[in-house]
Amino acid sequence: MPRKAHLLLVDDDPNTLASLSRAFRLAGHEATVCDNAARAVELLRTESFDLILSDVVMPGRSGLELLEDLKKAGVKTPIILISGQANIEMAVKATKLGALDFLEKPLSTDKLLLTVENALRLSRLEDENRELRHRLGKHELVGSGPAMKKLMAQIERVAASETRVCILGETGTGKELVARAIHEKSPRHENPFITLNCAAVPAELIESELFGHEKGAFTGAAAKHVGKFEQADGGTLFLDEIGDMPVAMQAKLLRVLEEGEVERVGGDKPIRVNVRVVVATHRNLEELVKQNAFRRDLFHRIYVFPLTLPPLRERPEDFPELTAHFAGQVAAQNGWKQKIFADDAIAELRKYGWPGNVRELRNVVERLILLAADENITAADVRLILPTSEGDAASAASGSSGNATGTLAERTEAFEREVMLAEIRRHNFHMTNVARALGLERSHLYKKCQQLGIDLQSLRKPE
Repeated sequence: MPRKAHLLLVDDDPNTLASLSRAFRLAGHEATVCDNAARAVELLRTESFDLILSDVVMPGRSGLELLEDLKKAGVKTPIILISGQANIEMAVKATKLGALDFLEKPLSTDKLLLTVENALRLSRLEDENRELRHRLGKHELVGSGPAMKKLMAQIERVAASETRVCILGETGTGKELVARAIHEKSPRHENPFITLNCAAVPAELIESELFGHEKGAFTGAAAKHVGKFEQADGGTLFLDEIGDMPVAMQAKLLRVLEEGEVERVGGDKPIRVNVRVVVATHRNLEELVKQNAFRRDLFHRIYVFPLTLPPLRERPEDFPELTAHFAGQVAAQNGWKQKIFADDAIAELRKYGWPGNVRELRNVVERLILLAADENITAADVRLILPTSEGDAASAASGSSGNATGTLAERTEAFEREVMLAEIRRHNFHMTNVARALGLERSHLYKKCQQLGIDLQSLRKPE
C-alpha cells in the first residue's frame, strides 16, 4: 500500500516549484516549497520531512553547499539534487557528499516520481532495519503451550484481513507485541507500525498527538506537527489503553474511523488517511459502556474481533521456554555469562501468582541472573526474590520466621542488599572475588553497592 510522504522542494524558479508540487500532490504526497537554501535549513529545524529535492544552482548557497551543511548537522533526511547545468564532476561531488540521486533538467514527471518512490522505499527499509535492531533483546511472543498456540492461530487468522481488533488482557501480558505481530503478518507490514498509549498522554494533548497540529494552532505550537494517524498512513496504528481515552476525544476518533479523514488542530482541510486501527485495554469496555464512561457507538466500531491474552499464571507449561528466552536476552545485553534455570527453579517460579505477568517475569529473571552465585539458578535463588507457598523470601534469605513487608520492589532491594553484604563478608571484602561470584563487572558492583546504600568506606577492609 502506498504511503503518503512529506517532501521539501528547494528551487529558485517559482514555475519549477509550482509544477513539482502539483505533480507530487496528484501522486498523493504533501509538498512544502522554498526558494533558497537558507530557508530550507530553517524549515528543517522545525519540521520533519521524508525527502528533500533541491536545485543545485541557486542564489546564495548552492544545492551542493546545502547538502554539505545538512550532512555536517547530522540531518538524516535523504536528498536528491536536480540541475540544468549538470556534469560528471558535479554528479560525483554530490554522490560523495551523500546525495541519494542526481537528476538532470528538464525533468520527466514519470521518472521523477519513480525516483522519489524508490528513495522513499529505501528510506523505509533503513527505518525498518533500525527498528529491528532497536527491538533486539526486547520481549517477543514466546510459548508453545495450548493457550499460546490458540492465540497465534487467532493472530494468523485476523492479520490477513482489515478487521478491527480489540486486544484484551491484564497488564504485562504483551498486548503491544500481539498488535505488532498482527501488523507484521498483514499486507501492511512494509508500512509503519505507530503506537500511542492513551493513558500516558494528557487529555488536552491527545487530539494533537493523534491528528497533528498546524504551526501557531495553540500556545507552544512553534512548528507543524504530523499526528499519529498521518504517520501510520498505509500501515497500522495501535491505540493502547483505549479505555482511558477521554469521552470527548472518543467522538472525534469515531468520526475518523467512519470517514477515513483527519483534520489537524488549527487546520482548515481534511486529510485522507488509510490506517488500520488496532486497540487494546486491560479494562472491561462493556462495563465502561454501561457506566457511560465509553461511547457505545465507538465500542461497536472497535470491538469487532476481541482477542484475549492469557495471563501468565494460566501458562505454566511456557515457563521453561520463557525463562530461557529472557535469560539469553539479559546475558547478551549485559555481556554476562549464560545461566541455566534448574527444574526446581522453574517449579518455584510457577508457584507465584505473577500479577505483572510476562513483564514481571522478565524483570525477575534479570534479578536472578544478577544475584545467583552459580551458573545454575535453583529454587533457593528464586525464594530470595519471590514469596512462595513455602515461606516468604525474607525467611529464605535470613532463615528467620518473620514475615516480609513492603512492595515487591522494596523486598527485592532488601534481599539484594543482604546477598551483597553476605558475599562481601564471605570473600573477606575482596571486591574482585565478590564481583566474580556475583557475575558482575567490578565497576558495576560498586554502582550496585551505592544503589543499595552499602557504605564501602566504613565496611571494606584492605584487599
